[in-house]
Amino acid sequence: MSMLAGGNGRMKAEMNVTPMIDVLLVLIIIFMVIMPNQSEGLNAEVPRPATADQKPSLDSPLVITVFGDSTVRLNQEAPLAVGGLENRLRALYKNAAHHTIFVRAEQDLYFEQIAEVIDIAHGVGIKKVALMTPTQ
Repeated sequence: MSMLAGGNGRMKAEMNVTPMIDVLLVLIIIFMVIMPNQSEGLNAEVPRPATADQKPSLDSPLVITVFGDSTVRLNQEAPLAVGGLENRLRALYKNAAHHTIFVRAEQDLYFEQIAEVIDIAHGVGIKKVALMTPTQ
């Protein structure tokens, strides 16, 4: 604490906050360094070029388009309800071990609706899901 002498002869007490700010900045840096990394997310894989021993796939990739009215479309098929998606995916991928599906959604759609489609795909056994840019 420092004391200032006023013009009228009275002493005025003022707190010097500069050392306190220095201590707070050091504490902030310490907490930022020791704080554990708590980020979670989906694993992403970088595409790898095909090797000589791999056979090219004759199947076209499956693109699931999610609409705001709780319907989805598989490639260019007629739209179906999200509830019927699981049975349709089971029929398509009953013999497929590991395929990748692509999920696309309308613009301004909540991710909750997209996550529901991803959960259905994971329930069927499809582990690789790629997200595409929204449709216009």
